[in-house]
Amino acid sequence: MTVSAGVISDIEGKLNAHIKNMSPVSGGDINQAYRLQTTLGNFFIKINSFHKFPGMFKSEERGLAIIRKTNTIAVPEVVLQGDTGDESYLILQWIEAGHGDVISSQKLGRQLALMHYYTAAQFGFEADNYMGSFHQSNNQHNSWAQFFIEERLQPMVKMAVDKRELTQTDMYRFDELYKRLPDLFTEEPPALLHGDLWGGNYLIDTNGNPYLIDPSVSYGNREFDIAMTMLFGGFDHAFYEAYNQEFPLQSGWQQRLQLWNLYPLLVHVNLFGSMYTRQARENLSAFI
Repeated sequence: MTVSAGVISDIEGKLNAHIKNMSPVSGGDINQAYRLQTTLGNFFIKINSFHKFPGMFKSEERGLAIIRKTNTIAVPEVVLQGDTGDESYLILQWIEAGHGDVISSQKLGRQLALMHYYTAAQFGFEADNYMGSFHQSNNQHNSWAQFFIEERLQPMVKMAVDKRELTQTDMYRFDELYKRLPDLFTEEPPALLHGDLWGGNYLIDTNGNPYLIDPSVSYGNREFDIAMTMLFGGFDHAFYEAYNQEFPLQSGWQQRLQLWNLYPLLVHVNLFGSMYTRQARENLSAFI
């Protein structure tokens, strides 16, 4: 991985600092990610194509700011967001990762529950953002069922059918789910969601404090965040226990996890193909 001279020059000029070294770190499939060592200290930086992902880092900055304002759970400080040529970058506070334990899992559960108390008048968000590499519409609705159908499931189902990863029969089965969805759960006030809360999107620092990273925020049903935590193996039991002590989930929440995980599964169908199609169909079959 290489970083252009234009990005280095832009960063040094705006930070008024000299970059001493940039060491590649894990940052996902979309971005180049580095530990940035400067005369001001260490930072985390990720870089991608502005042409391919316009506004992605501005959306992330907005999401981090919304979560930070709740004063419930830590997020990295945004140091600088910039665009130069076809490259966008986001510089964040460097967080030295530690090792999670029962206490840090309990903190994460409690603090996420406290964040979920923050609400809004409607389901959705003031701006669109991204889910992975896909644009994510956040048009606002008066019910979670309407929002989940129109802004989450329908766009992904259509994309998957267009890509021939799903069939017309699959689309008709989703139409049946849409009719049933309002009766499958009890509406709650909108909760501020992280929106992409799998195990790779939080950190535990060396003091045992949890940080949320890479948010895809909206206001929605809080079970959606909980479902995402279980999609790829689940968090520690202490996390769920602490969450429910702080903000108990509605009865039957475990049975609805497959329902809410239809959305991230469809995202994976569209990103990676048929290896996720079977699981999406199995989740759908549980509700129709």
